[in-house]
Amino acid sequence: MTSADLVLPPTDQQTPTAALLQAPEAQVLELAIGDMHLLLEQHGYVIALYPSGIRPEHERRLHSIRSVLESDRIALVKVDLPPLGVAVLVRQLRQLSICDFSPGVVASAARLLSHYIYAGALLNSVARLDRVPVSLKSHAKSWVPGSQFAVLAGPEPQLVKVGPAAEPLTGPDFGTHLLVAKGNLQSEWVQETLAPAWKVQAIHDTSVPADSPRWWGTGKLVEFAAHLPDLSVLYQLVSSVRREKCHWCAMELIGDRCAFCSAPLPVSENRALPAGVQHHGADESPGP
Repeated sequence: MTSADLVLPPTDQQTPTAALLQAPEAQVLELAIGDMHLLLEQHGYVIALYPSGIRPEHERRLHSIRSVLESDRIALVKVDLPPLGVAVLVRQLRQLSICDFSPGVVASAARLLSHYIYAGALLNSVARLDRVPVSLKSHAKSWVPGSQFAVLAGPEPQLVKVGPAAEPLTGPDFGTHLLVAKGNLQSEWVQETLAPAWKVQAIHDTSVPADSPRWWGTGKLVEFAAHLPDLSVLYQLVSSVRREKCHWCAMELIGDRCAFCSAPLPVSENRALPAGVQHHGADESPGP
């Protein structure tokens, strides 16, 4: 992981922690290479999950380390989720790492699981929000004192102005837990309005990731992420997807692209996900 505050506490005693891949200004390249080499020696494979909003020099550092080590056992997985959503995904992959999945399946599961994380925030303004489409009308309303906006970044972007007559954000149709990180916005809307509308099974509090104000364009926010909490459900979900073997590096994978070498599946092998992965009942957790 590229930031310590994206490593959430484990959900049980079996969930391992994550290693920190530090930014260039925090560690010289030689030491970073040595740390990565040690991780490979200890664990065999490394899955480096990092957000798309990472600084370019930090991303270049990751690619430089893999290039210097000339290792095909390092997967660099970039995800386009808000900071709290990234933290949730990191923990889910940590949970899956103790299962009987191969490293290639765990790494490529990041793309699948990101579609089941409903990551958003309650904001006091969308004037500086550039990660989610914002209409001119919403920009104008940002200047009205006391305005608040509920924004969902994924799996499908949504934006609504919070008010008595406002429709709630469209949420998951399967059982989730809601992780909530309160920033400098005094509001209970997420816990009192959004959580009941989404029928979440539990609410957990955490700290706001350091990069969240930059990502959302304001520090006056309450960030949230609804997610699948149970390892058994995550295992069932990943198991339901057909596994392939990468024609380039021979790693096992799910989906249409190898997470280790980035090679796409040949067109003839590129198959859609099973229907059960995409559609679930209103009160059920995902399953095959």
